[in-house]
Amino acid sequence: MSSRHAFYTVEVGDTKFTILKRYQNLKPIGSGAQGIVWYQFGNTEFEVPERYINLEAKGFGAQGTVCAAYDTVTQQNVAIKKLSRPFQNVTHAKRAYREFKLMKLVNHKNIIGLLNAFTPQRTLEEFQDVYLVMELMDANLCQVIQMDLDHERMSYLLYQMLCGIKHLHSAGIIHRDLKPSNIVVKSDCTLKILDFGLARTAGTTFMMTPYVVTRYYRAPEVILGMGYKENVDIWSVGCIMGEMIRGGVLFPGTDHIDQWNKIIEQLGTPSQSFMTRLQPTVRNYVENRPRYTGYPFDRLFPDVLFPTDSNEHNRLKASQARDLLSRMLVVDPEHRISVDQALVHSYINVWYDESEVNAPAPGPYDHSVDEREHTVEQWKELIYQEVMEYEARNNLADGEGAPRCTVSSGSQPTAATDEEEATASSASTTVLPPSEEPPNNASTSEE
Repeated sequence: MSSRHAFYTVEVGDTKFTILKRYQNLKPIGSGAQGIVWYQFGNTEFEVPERYINLEAKGFGAQGTVCAAYDTVTQQNVAIKKLSRPFQNVTHAKRAYREFKLMKLVNHKNIIGLLNAFTPQRTLEEFQDVYLVMELMDANLCQVIQMDLDHERMSYLLYQMLCGIKHLHSAGIIHRDLKPSNIVVKSDCTLKILDFGLARTAGTTFMMTPYVVTRYYRAPEVILGMGYKENVDIWSVGCIMGEMIRGGVLFPGTDHIDQWNKIIEQLGTPSQSFMTRLQPTVRNYVENRPRYTGYPFDRLFPDVLFPTDSNEHNRLKASQARDLLSRMLVVDPEHRISVDQALVHSYINVWYDESEVNAPAPGPYDHSVDEREHTVEQWKELIYQEVMEYEARNNLADGEGAPRCTVSSGSQPTAATDEEEATASSASTTVLPPSEEPPNNASTSEE
Protein backbone atom coordinates (compact mmCIF):
# COMPACT_ATOMS: atom_id res chain seq x y z
CA MET A 1 0.00 0.00 0.00
CA SER A 2 1.09 3.56 -0.61
CA SER A 3 3.17 5.11 2.18
CA ARG A 4 1.16 8.31 1.95
CA HIS A 5 -1.71 6.68 3.87
CA ALA A 6 -1.83 7.12 7.66
CA PHE A 7 -1.96 3.91 9.68
CA TYR A 8 -2.55 3.10 13.31
CA THR A 9 -2.21 -0.07 15.39
CA VAL A 10 -4.88 -1.51 17.64
CA GLU A 11 -5.14 -4.78 19.57
CA VAL A 12 -8.38 -6.70 19.16
CA GLY A 13 -8.29 -9.68 21.51
CA ASP A 14 -4.86 -11.25 21.08
CA THR A 15 -4.47 -10.02 17.50
CA LYS A 16 -2.70 -6.82 16.51
CA PHE A 17 -4.22 -4.84 13.58
CA THR A 18 -2.24 -2.20 11.66
CA ILE A 19 -4.79 -0.47 9.46
CA LEU A 20 -5.67 2.77 7.78
CA LYS A 21 -6.93 5.46 10.14
CA ARG A 22 -10.15 5.79 8.14
CA TYR A 23 -11.30 2.46 9.64
CA GLN A 24 -12.54 3.02 13.18
CA ASN A 25 -14.49 1.26 15.97
CA LEU A 26 -13.11 -2.25 15.45
CA LYS A 27 -14.89 -4.92 17.49
CA PRO A 28 -13.75 -8.51 18.22
CA ILE A 29 -16.48 -10.42 16.37
CA GLY A 30 -14.51 -13.40 15.05
CA SER A 31 -11.51 -14.44 13.04
CA GLY A 32 -10.50 -16.64 10.15
CA ALA A 33 -7.39 -18.09 8.54
CA GLN A 34 -7.27 -15.31 5.91
CA GLY A 35 -7.39 -12.39 8.37
CA ILE A 36 -11.12 -11.97 7.79
CA VAL A 37 -13.44 -10.28 10.27
CA TRP A 38 -16.82 -11.97 10.67
CA TYR A 39 -20.11 -10.24 11.45
CA GLN A 40 -22.41 -13.16 12.19
CA PHE A 41 -26.13 -12.72 11.65
CA GLY A 42 -27.03 -15.69 9.49
CA ASN A 43 -25.78 -17.74 6.58
CA THR A 44 -25.56 -15.42 3.56
CA GLU A 45 -22.02 -14.12 3.44
CA PHE A 46 -21.19 -10.53 2.59
CA GLU A 47 -17.52 -10.04 1.75
CA VAL A 48 -16.98 -6.32 1.45
CA PRO A 49 -14.10 -3.79 1.58
CA GLU A 50 -13.33 -2.71 5.12
CA ARG A 51 -14.45 0.84 4.35
CA TYR A 52 -17.99 -0.45 4.99
CA ILE A 53 -18.76 -1.02 8.66
CA ASN A 54 -21.77 -1.69 10.88
CA LEU A 55 -23.48 -3.95 8.36
CA GLU A 56 -27.08 -4.80 9.17
CA ALA A 57 -29.32 -7.12 7.15
CA LYS A 58 -32.38 -5.34 5.77
CA GLY A 59 -34.07 -8.03 3.75
CA PHE A 60 -34.05 -10.64 1.03
CA GLY A 61 -35.65 -10.80 -2.39
CA ALA A 62 -35.62 -12.76 -5.59
CA GLN A 63 -32.92 -10.45 -6.97
CA GLY A 64 -30.60 -10.37 -3.97
CA THR A 65 -29.89 -9.59 -0.34
CA VAL A 66 -29.62 -6.03 0.98
CA CYS A 67 -27.64 -4.76 3.96
CA ALA A 68 -27.38 -1.28 5.39
CA ALA A 69 -23.84 -0.11 6.18
CA TYR A 70 -21.76 2.94 6.95
CA ASP A 71 -19.12 4.03 4.42
CA THR A 72 -16.17 5.40 6.34
CA VAL A 73 -14.69 6.99 3.22
CA THR A 74 -17.69 9.03 2.09
CA GLN A 75 -19.05 9.17 5.65
CA GLN A 76 -22.61 8.28 4.70
CA ASN A 77 -25.05 5.46 5.27
CA VAL A 78 -25.45 3.19 2.25
CA ALA A 79 -27.29 0.10 1.09
CA ILE A 80 -25.22 -2.80 -0.24
CA LYS A 81 -26.99 -5.24 -2.51
CA LYS A 82 -25.46 -8.64 -3.19
CA LEU A 83 -26.98 -9.97 -6.38
CA SER A 84 -28.57 -13.34 -5.73
CA ARG A 85 -26.66 -16.11 -7.52
CA PRO A 86 -26.24 -13.99 -10.66
CA PHE A 87 -24.75 -16.81 -12.72
CA GLN A 88 -27.12 -19.65 -11.87
CA ASN A 89 -28.72 -19.39 -15.33
CA VAL A 90 -28.80 -17.21 -18.46
CA THR A 91 -31.84 -15.20 -17.28
CA HIS A 92 -30.21 -14.17 -13.98
CA ALA A 93 -26.88 -13.41 -15.63
CA LYS A 94 -28.46 -11.28 -18.36
CA ARG A 95 -30.55 -9.36 -15.82
CA ALA A 96 -27.50 -8.69 -13.64
CA TYR A 97 -25.58 -7.34 -16.64
CA ARG A 98 -28.49 -5.14 -17.74
CA GLU A 99 -29.06 -3.76 -14.22
CA PHE A 100 -25.41 -2.84 -13.79
CA LYS A 101 -25.18 -1.20 -17.22
CA LEU A 102 -28.30 0.88 -16.61
CA MET A 103 -27.32 1.93 -13.09
CA LYS A 104 -24.11 3.37 -14.51
CA LEU A 105 -26.07 5.17 -17.21
CA VAL A 106 -28.87 7.03 -15.41
CA ASN A 107 -28.46 10.10 -13.22
CA HIS A 108 -31.64 11.54 -11.74
CA LYS A 109 -32.70 12.32 -8.19
CA ASN A 110 -35.77 10.10 -8.54
CA ILE A 111 -33.84 7.02 -9.65
CA ILE A 112 -31.61 5.17 -7.21
CA GLY A 113 -27.97 6.13 -7.62
CA LEU A 114 -25.01 3.77 -7.94
CA LEU A 115 -22.32 4.80 -5.45
CA ASN A 116 -19.93 1.88 -5.90
CA ALA A 117 -19.69 -1.62 -7.33
CA PHE A 118 -17.18 -4.35 -6.60
CA THR A 119 -16.42 -8.03 -6.42
CA PRO A 120 -14.19 -9.64 -3.80
CA GLN A 121 -12.84 -12.06 -6.40
CA ARG A 122 -9.86 -10.85 -8.42
CA THR A 123 -9.84 -13.30 -11.34
CA LEU A 124 -12.49 -14.36 -13.84
CA GLU A 125 -12.06 -17.98 -12.78
CA GLU A 126 -12.94 -17.13 -9.17
CA PHE A 127 -15.62 -14.55 -10.03
CA GLN A 128 -19.03 -15.36 -8.53
CA ASP A 129 -20.31 -12.35 -6.54
CA VAL A 130 -21.45 -8.87 -7.57
CA TYR A 131 -22.12 -6.11 -5.01
CA LEU A 132 -23.85 -2.82 -5.79
CA VAL A 133 -23.62 0.08 -3.32
CA MET A 134 -26.54 2.50 -3.42
CA GLU A 135 -28.18 5.28 -1.46
CA LEU A 136 -29.89 4.08 1.70
CA MET A 137 -33.60 4.82 1.86
CA ASP A 138 -36.08 4.43 4.71
CA ALA A 139 -38.93 2.31 3.34
CA ASN A 140 -40.48 0.98 0.19
CA LEU A 141 -43.80 2.17 -1.13
CA CYS A 142 -45.62 -0.93 0.13
CA GLN A 143 -45.24 0.46 3.64
CA VAL A 144 -46.14 4.02 2.70
CA ILE A 145 -49.37 2.89 1.01
CA GLN A 146 -50.60 1.65 4.38
CA MET A 147 -50.28 5.14 5.88
CA ASP A 148 -52.89 7.87 5.87
CA LEU A 149 -51.46 10.16 3.21
CA ASP A 150 -52.77 13.65 2.73
CA HIS A 151 -53.09 15.18 -0.74
CA GLU A 152 -49.71 16.96 -0.54
CA ARG A 153 -47.79 13.77 0.19
CA MET A 154 -49.70 11.71 -2.36
CA SER A 155 -49.34 14.34 -5.08
CA TYR A 156 -45.63 14.83 -4.39
CA LEU A 157 -44.89 11.10 -4.45
CA LEU A 158 -46.71 10.74 -7.79
CA TYR A 159 -44.86 13.75 -9.21
CA GLN A 160 -41.51 12.18 -8.37
CA MET A 161 -42.52 8.84 -9.89
CA LEU A 162 -43.42 10.63 -13.11
CA CYS A 163 -40.13 12.57 -13.14
CA GLY A 164 -38.15 9.34 -12.72
CA ILE A 165 -40.14 7.59 -15.45
CA LYS A 166 -39.66 10.51 -17.83
CA HIS A 167 -35.89 10.31 -17.28
CA LEU A 168 -35.89 6.60 -18.12
CA HIS A 169 -37.97 7.27 -21.22
CA SER A 170 -35.45 9.89 -22.36
CA ALA A 171 -32.86 7.07 -22.50
CA GLY A 172 -35.24 4.89 -24.47
CA ILE A 173 -36.02 2.73 -21.41
CA ILE A 174 -39.70 1.84 -21.06
CA HIS A 175 -40.10 0.18 -17.66
CA ARG A 176 -43.31 -1.92 -18.00
CA ASP A 177 -43.03 -3.35 -14.48
CA LEU A 178 -43.32 -0.52 -11.93
CA LYS A 179 -44.66 -1.66 -8.57
CA PRO A 180 -44.58 -0.45 -4.94
CA SER A 181 -41.93 -2.97 -3.85
CA ASN A 182 -39.43 -1.43 -6.28
CA ILE A 183 -40.03 2.19 -5.32
CA VAL A 184 -38.37 3.53 -2.17
CA VAL A 185 -38.84 6.65 -0.08
CA LYS A 186 -37.16 8.62 2.66
CA SER A 187 -38.88 10.11 5.67
CA ASP A 188 -38.67 13.55 4.04
CA CYS A 189 -41.04 12.27 1.31
CA THR A 190 -38.35 11.97 -1.37
CA LEU A 191 -38.80 9.02 -3.71
CA LYS A 192 -36.59 6.89 -5.97
CA ILE A 193 -37.27 4.12 -8.47
CA LEU A 194 -35.13 1.07 -7.65
CA ASP A 195 -35.01 -0.97 -10.84
CA PHE A 196 -35.29 -0.69 -14.59
CA GLY A 197 -38.15 -3.03 -15.39
CA LEU A 198 -38.43 -5.61 -18.10
CA ALA A 199 -35.88 -5.94 -20.85
CA ARG A 200 -37.33 -5.15 -24.25
CA THR A 201 -37.32 -8.84 -25.19
CA ALA A 202 -38.96 -9.93 -21.93
CA GLY A 203 -42.34 -10.38 -23.52
CA THR A 204 -45.29 -12.04 -21.91
CA THR A 205 -47.77 -14.60 -23.14
CA PHE A 206 -51.41 -14.27 -22.13
CA MET A 207 -51.98 -17.99 -21.64
CA MET A 208 -48.67 -18.50 -19.84
CA THR A 209 -48.69 -20.41 -16.54
CA PRO A 210 -47.67 -20.85 -13.78
CA TYR A 211 -47.95 -17.36 -12.35
CA VAL A 212 -44.51 -16.71 -10.92
CA VAL A 213 -44.09 -12.99 -10.28
CA THR A 214 -46.45 -10.19 -9.43
CA ARG A 215 -48.12 -8.59 -12.43
CA TYR A 216 -50.78 -6.64 -10.56
CA TYR A 217 -49.43 -3.35 -11.89
CA ARG A 218 -48.72 -4.32 -15.49
CA ALA A 219 -50.72 -2.62 -18.22
CA PRO A 220 -53.33 -4.46 -20.32
CA GLU A 221 -51.12 -4.22 -23.41
CA VAL A 222 -48.35 -6.04 -21.52
CA ILE A 223 -50.70 -8.67 -20.09
CA LEU A 224 -52.21 -9.29 -23.53
CA GLY A 225 -48.89 -9.37 -25.39
CA MET A 226 -49.62 -6.30 -27.52
CA GLY A 227 -47.28 -3.58 -28.70
CA TYR A 228 -46.65 -0.78 -26.24
CA LYS A 229 -45.37 2.77 -25.96
CA GLU A 230 -44.23 5.06 -23.14
CA ASN A 231 -47.64 5.44 -21.51
CA VAL A 232 -47.56 1.75 -20.61
CA ASP A 233 -45.87 3.02 -17.42
CA ILE A 234 -48.73 5.44 -16.72
CA TRP A 235 -51.03 2.46 -16.11
CA SER A 236 -48.69 1.24 -13.36
CA VAL A 237 -48.64 4.68 -11.74
CA GLY A 238 -52.44 4.68 -11.86
CA CYS A 239 -52.56 1.28 -10.14
CA ILE A 240 -50.20 2.54 -7.44
CA MET A 241 -52.21 5.75 -6.99
CA GLY A 242 -55.44 3.75 -6.74
CA GLU A 243 -53.86 1.52 -4.12
CA MET A 244 -52.81 4.58 -2.10
CA ILE A 245 -56.46 5.66 -2.10
CA ARG A 246 -58.11 2.28 -1.49
CA GLY A 247 -55.40 0.78 0.69
CA GLY A 248 -55.44 -2.43 -1.32
CA VAL A 249 -54.35 -3.81 -4.69
CA LEU A 250 -56.78 -2.83 -7.47
CA PHE A 251 -56.41 -5.86 -9.73
CA PRO A 252 -55.02 -8.80 -7.69
CA GLY A 253 -55.29 -11.47 -10.37
CA THR A 254 -54.05 -14.99 -9.71
CA ASP A 255 -52.86 -15.23 -13.31
CA HIS A 256 -53.04 -13.22 -16.53
CA ILE A 257 -56.57 -14.34 -17.34
CA ASP A 258 -57.92 -13.67 -13.85
CA GLN A 259 -56.23 -10.28 -13.79
CA TRP A 260 -57.72 -9.31 -17.14
CA ASN A 261 -61.15 -10.29 -15.80
CA LYS A 262 -60.67 -8.12 -12.72
CA ILE A 263 -59.69 -5.16 -14.90
CA ILE A 264 -62.70 -5.33 -17.22
CA GLU A 265 -65.14 -6.04 -14.38
CA GLN A 266 -64.21 -2.66 -12.87
CA LEU A 267 -63.32 -0.58 -15.92
CA GLY A 268 -65.48 -2.23 -18.57
CA THR A 269 -64.82 -4.21 -21.74
CA PRO A 270 -62.71 -2.17 -24.20
CA SER A 271 -63.92 -1.08 -27.62
CA GLN A 272 -63.84 -3.10 -30.82
CA SER A 273 -60.94 -1.02 -32.14
CA PHE A 274 -58.89 -2.27 -29.17
CA MET A 275 -59.89 -5.87 -29.93
CA THR A 276 -58.66 -5.63 -33.53
CA ARG A 277 -55.11 -4.96 -32.28
CA LEU A 278 -54.95 -8.24 -30.35
CA GLN A 279 -53.29 -11.43 -31.54
CA PRO A 280 -55.91 -13.84 -32.97
CA THR A 281 -55.82 -16.40 -30.14
CA VAL A 282 -55.93 -13.70 -27.45
CA ARG A 283 -58.67 -11.82 -29.27
CA ASN A 284 -60.75 -14.97 -29.49
CA TYR A 285 -60.61 -15.40 -25.72
CA VAL A 286 -61.19 -11.73 -24.88
CA GLU A 287 -64.15 -11.36 -27.24
CA ASN A 288 -65.80 -14.45 -25.80
CA ARG A 289 -65.73 -13.13 -22.27
CA PRO A 290 -68.95 -11.62 -20.88
CA ARG A 291 -69.17 -7.91 -21.66
CA TYR A 292 -68.89 -5.51 -18.74
CA THR A 293 -69.96 -1.89 -18.71
CA GLY A 294 -67.67 -1.07 -15.79
CA TYR A 295 -68.31 1.52 -13.09
CA PRO A 296 -67.89 5.31 -13.05
CA PHE A 297 -64.81 6.48 -11.17
CA ASP A 298 -66.83 8.31 -8.53
CA ARG A 299 -68.23 4.91 -7.59
CA LEU A 300 -64.91 3.07 -7.82
CA PHE A 301 -63.21 5.81 -5.79
CA PRO A 302 -65.85 7.67 -3.76
CA ASP A 303 -65.00 10.81 -1.78
CA VAL A 304 -64.95 8.87 1.48
CA LEU A 305 -61.74 7.08 0.41
CA PHE A 306 -59.79 10.28 -0.19
CA PRO A 307 -58.03 12.52 2.30
CA THR A 308 -59.77 15.72 3.28
CA ASP A 309 -59.41 18.44 0.64
CA SER A 310 -56.28 20.46 1.25
CA ASN A 311 -56.47 23.84 2.97
CA GLU A 312 -52.90 24.62 1.94
CA HIS A 313 -52.22 27.10 -0.82
CA ASN A 314 -52.08 24.13 -3.23
CA ARG A 315 -55.81 23.50 -2.64
CA LEU A 316 -55.58 19.91 -3.82
CA LYS A 317 -58.93 18.12 -3.92
CA ALA A 318 -60.35 14.62 -4.27
CA SER A 319 -62.01 15.64 -7.53
CA GLN A 320 -58.60 16.49 -9.05
CA ALA A 321 -57.07 13.22 -7.86
CA ARG A 322 -60.02 11.23 -9.22
CA ASP A 323 -59.79 12.99 -12.57
CA LEU A 324 -56.10 12.13 -12.89
CA LEU A 325 -56.81 8.53 -11.92
CA SER A 326 -59.55 8.25 -14.54
CA ARG A 327 -57.08 9.39 -17.22
CA MET A 328 -54.38 6.95 -16.10
CA LEU A 329 -56.49 3.82 -15.68
CA VAL A 330 -57.66 3.60 -19.28
CA VAL A 331 -57.50 0.12 -20.79
CA ASP A 332 -56.83 1.32 -24.32
CA PRO A 333 -53.39 3.02 -24.41
CA GLU A 334 -54.53 5.10 -27.40
CA HIS A 335 -56.79 7.01 -24.99
CA ARG A 336 -54.56 6.95 -21.90
CA ILE A 337 -52.81 10.09 -20.66
CA SER A 338 -49.08 10.48 -21.42
CA VAL A 339 -46.30 11.10 -18.90
CA ASP A 340 -45.93 14.70 -20.10
CA GLN A 341 -49.68 15.29 -19.82
CA ALA A 342 -49.74 13.80 -16.32
CA LEU A 343 -46.93 16.11 -15.20
CA VAL A 344 -48.97 19.19 -16.08
CA HIS A 345 -52.24 17.87 -14.61
CA SER A 346 -53.62 20.15 -11.89
CA TYR A 347 -53.12 17.48 -9.21
CA ILE A 348 -49.40 17.18 -10.08
CA ASN A 349 -48.16 20.44 -11.55
CA VAL A 350 -48.04 22.25 -8.21
CA TRP A 351 -44.59 20.67 -7.82
CA TYR A 352 -43.42 21.25 -11.40
CA ASP A 353 -39.73 22.13 -11.59
CA GLU A 354 -38.14 22.32 -15.03
CA SER A 355 -34.80 21.04 -13.74
CA GLU A 356 -36.46 17.91 -12.37
CA VAL A 357 -38.98 17.26 -15.14
CA ASN A 358 -36.52 17.85 -17.96
CA ALA A 359 -33.24 16.92 -16.31
CA PRO A 360 -30.34 16.19 -18.71
CA ALA A 361 -31.01 12.90 -20.49
CA PRO A 362 -28.69 9.98 -19.76
CA GLY A 363 -26.58 8.54 -22.52
CA PRO A 364 -28.57 6.35 -24.90
CA TYR A 365 -29.10 2.79 -23.77
CA ASP A 366 -27.82 0.14 -26.15
CA HIS A 367 -30.91 -2.01 -26.64
CA SER A 368 -28.85 -4.66 -28.39
CA VAL A 369 -28.12 -5.87 -24.83
CA ASP A 370 -31.73 -7.04 -24.63
CA GLU A 371 -31.40 -9.06 -27.82
CA ARG A 372 -28.04 -10.66 -27.12
CA GLU A 373 -27.88 -14.42 -26.73
CA HIS A 374 -24.93 -15.62 -24.68
CA THR A 375 -24.05 -18.58 -22.50
CA VAL A 376 -23.84 -18.11 -18.75
CA GLU A 377 -20.05 -18.11 -18.99
CA GLN A 378 -20.11 -15.38 -21.65
CA TRP A 379 -22.45 -13.20 -19.57
CA LYS A 380 -20.21 -13.82 -16.56
CA GLU A 381 -17.17 -12.57 -18.49
CA LEU A 382 -19.04 -9.48 -19.68
CA ILE A 383 -20.15 -8.63 -16.12
CA TYR A 384 -16.64 -9.22 -14.77
CA GLN A 385 -15.21 -6.83 -17.36
CA GLU A 386 -17.80 -4.19 -16.48
CA VAL A 387 -17.05 -4.45 -12.75
CA MET A 388 -13.29 -4.33 -13.29
CA GLU A 389 -13.63 -1.28 -15.55
CA TYR A 390 -15.87 0.42 -12.99
CA GLU A 391 -13.43 -0.22 -10.14
CA ALA A 392 -10.50 1.05 -12.18
CA ARG A 393 -12.31 4.13 -13.43
CA ASN A 394 -13.64 5.14 -10.05
CA ASN A 395 -10.51 4.21 -8.11
CA LEU A 396 -12.68 2.62 -5.44
CA ALA A 397 -11.26 -0.89 -5.36
CA ASP A 398 -9.27 -1.73 -2.26
CA GLY A 399 -6.62 -3.47 -4.31
CA GLU A 400 -5.75 -7.13 -4.76
CA GLY A 401 -5.12 -8.90 -1.51
CA ALA A 402 -6.58 -6.11 0.62
CA PRO A 403 -8.39 -7.29 3.75
CA ARG A 404 -12.14 -7.62 3.51
CA CYS A 405 -14.88 -8.32 6.00
CA THR A 406 -16.96 -11.44 5.51
CA VAL A 407 -20.49 -10.95 6.79
CA SER A 408 -23.37 -13.38 7.12
CA SER A 409 -26.92 -12.03 6.80
CA GLY A 410 -29.66 -14.53 7.44
CA SER A 411 -30.51 -17.77 5.72
CA GLN A 412 -29.96 -18.05 2.00
CA PRO A 413 -32.89 -16.21 0.40
CA THR A 414 -35.28 -18.06 -1.80
CA ALA A 415 -36.99 -16.69 -4.89
CA ALA A 416 -39.51 -14.58 -3.03
CA THR A 417 -42.47 -12.94 -4.67
CA ASP A 418 -42.27 -9.20 -5.16
CA GLU A 419 -44.46 -8.58 -2.09
CA GLU A 420 -41.79 -10.35 -0.05
CA GLU A 421 -38.83 -8.42 -1.46
CA ALA A 422 -36.40 -6.51 0.65
CA THR A 423 -37.72 -3.52 2.55
CA ALA A 424 -35.53 -0.71 3.74
CA SER A 425 -36.99 -0.29 7.22
CA SER A 426 -39.90 -1.16 9.46
CA ALA A 427 -43.46 -0.12 8.70
CA SER A 428 -43.27 2.51 11.42
CA THR A 429 -41.49 4.91 9.07
CA THR A 430 -42.95 8.41 9.22
CA VAL A 431 -43.20 10.21 5.91
CA LEU A 432 -42.90 13.92 6.51
CA PRO A 433 -44.80 16.36 4.31
CA PRO A 434 -43.00 17.90 1.35
CA SER A 435 -42.05 21.53 1.44
CA GLU A 436 -44.93 23.98 1.44
CA GLU A 437 -43.32 26.02 -1.34
CA PRO A 438 -43.63 24.21 -4.64
CA PRO A 439 -41.83 23.75 -6.86
CA ASN A 440 -38.33 25.04 -6.29
CA ASN A 441 -38.28 24.62 -2.53
CA ALA A 442 -39.79 21.14 -2.55
CA SER A 443 -37.86 18.83 -0.25
CA THR A 444 -35.86 16.43 -2.38
CA SER A 445 -32.93 14.14 -1.90
CA GLU A 446 -29.42 14.95 -2.98
CA GLU A 447 -28.40 14.36 -6.55
